[in-house]
Amino acid sequence: MKILIIYPYCLEGRLHEEDISVMPIGAYYVGALLRENGHNAELLNFYNFNNVHEKIRAALEEKQPDVIGFSILHANRWGGVEIAKIAREVNPGVKIVFGGIGATFLWKHLLTHFKVIDFIVLGEGEHTFLRLIESLRKQDHDAIENIRGIAFRKGAEIVRTESPEPVKNLDDLPVPANHFTYQHVSLTRGCPGNCTFCGSPRFWQRKVRFHSPDYFVNQLEILSKRGVSFFYVSDDTFTLKKQYVLDVCQKILERNLCITWAAISRVDHVDEDILYWMRKAGCIQISYGVESGSEKIRKQLGKNISTEQIRNAFSLTTKYGILARAYFIYGCPGETWETIQESIDLINEIKPMSVIFYILDIFPGTELYADFGKKFLAGRGKGDLDDIWTQKIEDIMYFESDPNLSQEQVLAFGQKLRASFYENLRHYADAIELTDKKEFCQTHSDFLSRLGMTFSHGDYARNRAIRDKDQIARNLYEKALSYYPDHRAYLGLGVILQKSRDYVESVEILSKGVAHFPENESLNMSLGISYMNLEKYVKALPHFLKFERSEQAAYYVNACQKALKN
Repeated sequence: MKILIIYPYCLEGRLHEEDISVMPIGAYYVGALLRENGHNAELLNFYNFNNVHEKIRAALEEKQPDVIGFSILHANRWGGVEIAKIAREVNPGVKIVFGGIGATFLWKHLLTHFKVIDFIVLGEGEHTFLRLIESLRKQDHDAIENIRGIAFRKGAEIVRTESPEPVKNLDDLPVPANHFTYQHVSLTRGCPGNCTFCGSPRFWQRKVRFHSPDYFVNQLEILSKRGVSFFYVSDDTFTLKKQYVLDVCQKILERNLCITWAAISRVDHVDEDILYWMRKAGCIQISYGVESGSEKIRKQLGKNISTEQIRNAFSLTTKYGILARAYFIYGCPGETWETIQESIDLINEIKPMSVIFYILDIFPGTELYADFGKKFLAGRGKGDLDDIWTQKIEDIMYFESDPNLSQEQVLAFGQKLRASFYENLRHYADAIELTDKKEFCQTHSDFLSRLGMTFSHGDYARNRAIRDKDQIARNLYEKALSYYPDHRAYLGLGVILQKSRDYVESVEILSKGVAHFPENESLNMSLGISYMNLEKYVKALPHFLKFERSEQAAYYVNACQKALKN
């Protein structure tokens, strides 16, 4: 049997495309288990295939799957339905299976309203999906009813079998890296938190299971040898078990893995020892869910962290040259201009160099959704809350259910938060304090140069709300070079000087960069351009000739040679 596992597109685009572009790691585990049991399984990421249905049809006609499993979040369920309908047009006999958190919490709704769906895999899906595939291959339809963790239609009836047993030892699962290449990895499954806006407490029952450090680092090593150098560690809270984190970091160092990575944690689950080893092992960013500067709102959201824990985590994380990114939610129960000011005050205190702001959403499977259901159905008599999802929507904004909040007000909250953050970014950059441990000089330079690039070449460079971007970047590059020679710092500083037409100083700084990094193409090219602007073509030419096989270098070689002939 030919099996496709498809990650569908979402209804709406995102400011941060990385939020929706990555196939969930669970899909890779499912695919690996299928392959190791002799099945022909392939993964397709259709996250950006919205409005290109002809490409979807062409792919399905080429692959000719017998079964398609869809990895369903709440935001991409309509994408899954639309792709499933195309698949059924291509092959009326193809079996359609939905799985993932979105399908788990809306299994009855999906089977009731979308006849194109044949089966729902509930919860942790590796072994359930494998058993389903084997039953379909044998055409043993009676056996399907004995598979734990599925839902399906039996005549006019919708049947849900007993919940599946969780995988007791995660290391028993095959290593997906033996079959696929990806960047998102996980050490754990589950989260002990009880945030009201998150589906994890119900999906994982607030229980956490761990891969062994060896399993986890083996996976990194396989992918690293394949050329993957940057990883997203996507655990809800990577640092839950301190000794595991230290073991992972020390094994990365022992194996000389030349990688960088980003992780997610909680402010109450990090300390100086953890951050020391994470930075040594290549961690460059940790995202923390702060949610609000108001302790009252954090408590209502089930985020049981203190302001002091937030201050401490951000200070220590930055101290070790790790970008501390903050998640803030606004438009929450009890939100007012006073609580928004509390968030602004906290941001100004912890000085994060990156903040992601979200409006509070309500999703199935969360405590907020249960509370919303009580309000929604009150006085309506009979009804099914889940019927609201027959509308072509991704989510429900919390403020839509709160008479004390309006859309206009919530949007104004967001504008105020963002404007304050962007206005104060320069002060946050100036206030960065790093540990004086000499062993971190090189990583400090790396950290500061990465930040500088964000302002001169990255997301902040394109943000009109941020003033003095080049000056912020210049300060960061100069500070980086005060710690250790860094190719990005030399390059960024040289390009800023070029923009201000200070070519003499640009040549000076880029020449220092080339002396340290003689094989760096970007530094050589930029130095050549500065020499050309000084009309010193003889000095410029060698820097372009070194890389003349590239199209850009060849262009400058020709320009130099033409100028020298004249």
